[in-house]
Amino acid sequence: MDWSFVVGIIYLLNTIFAVVVIFFERRNPTATLAWLMVLFFLPLIGFVLYLFLGQNYTRQRLFTLKEKDDATLGSIFEEQHRRLLEGQYWLSNPEAEQYRDVILALLRSNRALLTQDNRIEIYTDGKEKFEALFAAIRNASHHIHLEYFIVNNDELGREVVHALAAKAKEGLEVRLLFDALGARAGGGSRAAFRELTDAGGYIGVFFPSIYRVNYRNHRKIAVIDGRIGFIGGFNIGDEYLGKGPLGYWRDTAVKITGQAVKMLQLRFFLDWNFTTNEYLRADPVYFPEQDGGGTTAVQIVSGGPDTRRSPIKEGYIKLINAARESVYLQTPYFIPDDSISDALRLAALSGVDVRLMIPCKPDHPFVYWATLSFAADLLDSGVRVYTYDNGFIHAKTIVVDGKAGSVGSANWDVRSFRLNFEANAFFYDAAVGAEVKKRFLQDLALSTEITQEWYRERSRRIRIKESISRLFSPLG
Repeated sequence: MDWSFVVGIIYLLNTIFAVVVIFFERRNPTATLAWLMVLFFLPLIGFVLYLFLGQNYTRQRLFTLKEKDDATLGSIFEEQHRRLLEGQYWLSNPEAEQYRDVILALLRSNRALLTQDNRIEIYTDGKEKFEALFAAIRNASHHIHLEYFIVNNDELGREVVHALAAKAKEGLEVRLLFDALGARAGGGSRAAFRELTDAGGYIGVFFPSIYRVNYRNHRKIAVIDGRIGFIGGFNIGDEYLGKGPLGYWRDTAVKITGQAVKMLQLRFFLDWNFTTNEYLRADPVYFPEQDGGGTTAVQIVSGGPDTRRSPIKEGYIKLINAARESVYLQTPYFIPDDSISDALRLAALSGVDVRLMIPCKPDHPFVYWATLSFAADLLDSGVRVYTYDNGFIHAKTIVVDGKAGSVGSANWDVRSFRLNFEANAFFYDAAVGAEVKKRFLQDLALSTEITQEWYRERSRRIRIKESISRLFSPLG
C-alpha cells in the first residue's frame, strides 16, 4: 500500500473540512480554532473526530422543528408577551413579580409561556422518583407519553416497558420516545421494546444515526393524561437507582401538576412529530383544562440546534445576574463559555454567595478533568466549589436567593447549550426555591470543598489530564 498516497488524501480531506469549518458552518471562533488545530496537528485523529463530532450539515433540517413550534405558539405567545411587557399580566406570587425580567427574556427568546397554578414535588433519589412515575402510569386513563435520552435494557428499563405494555393492553395510547445513541449506549435496541409494540404501544427513535455524537435528544420528560408531568435529569436505567459502578446516584427531577403540563405535552408532541412523521394533533383530550391547585409560576424552556440562541443558558445567566444573596448550582459537567464564567465571577465579586457542586469521580474522564479545570478557574473570584463524595451527582439545577431556579436536563456545558436537545423547568416560588436550596445544603455535608491551596498542589499527572481535556472541550 502506498502510505504516502493515503496520507496525502487525509491531508486533502482535512483541508476541505477546515474550509467548511471556516466558511460554511459559522461556528464560534473558539470552536473554529480548536477544530483547525485538531485537523492540522492531529490529521488522522482529527479526520475521525470530525466525522463523528464536527459536521453541521444536518442542522438546517432541524430548524423545521422550530418553525412548527413558532406556528403552534405564535398567537398565544404574542398576546402574553405584549401583556407582560406592558405590565398588564397579573403575576400570582411575589417571586414571579420579582423575576419578571427573567420571565420576559425567556418568553421572548424561547416563547416559554408562563403558567401560574402549578404544584411541584421534588425528587432527588431515583427510587422515589420512579415510584412516583410508576404510580402515575398505573393510574393513567387515556394516554402515556415518555421521552428519555436513555432507556436501558436492564431491570428498571424492562420494568418500565412492562408497565407501559400493560396499559397499552388496556387500550390506552402509549408512546415512548428515546434517542438512538442513548438507548444503544445503554444496551437497548428495538427488540427490547417488542413487548410494548406487540401490546399496541408506539416507539419513536430519535436521530437513528448512532454514528453522530451531536444533535442528540437529551430531554427527560413524562406526561400522563395531560395532567401530570415529570422533568429532570434521571434517565431510565439501573444506575439511576444507584446500582451501577458509580454507586449512589444523586439527581434531581420534579413532578408537576398544573397548566405547565400542557407545555411539556406540547414539547413531546413536537419531538414525536419530528421523529416519527406521525402528526399528533392538538386535540383537547391531550390538553385537558385543570387547576393545578398551586401557586408556583413555571416556564418550560427548550434548547437545541433548532434554536438560533441558547435559551436555557440565557435563562441561567439572567438568574445569576438577578441574585442578591446566593447562587447554588449543581451539574455533572461544567464546561462554560465566557458568558457563564463572567456571570458567576461578577456575582461572587459583588458579594453573592456562589457555590458550585460537581462530581468527585468521572463517568466521562475527559469531561471530568475539563470540568475540574474550569471550576477551579472561578476560585480566585470567591466562587466556592465542592465535589460530591456520596456517589455520583447528575443533577442539573440552579437556585438563586432560595426563590427562583431551574431543574431539567441541561448541563452547564457547550454540548447542552448548543448541540443537544434539552428541556428545563424554570420556577419562581419561595417554597420550591427553599426546598431546592435545602437539598443543596444537605449535600454539602457529603461533599469536599476544593480550595485554592489544594488545587495548586495537585499532581503533575492531574495537570496534564486537565490540559489535554481542556484543549478538546470546545469541539462540537
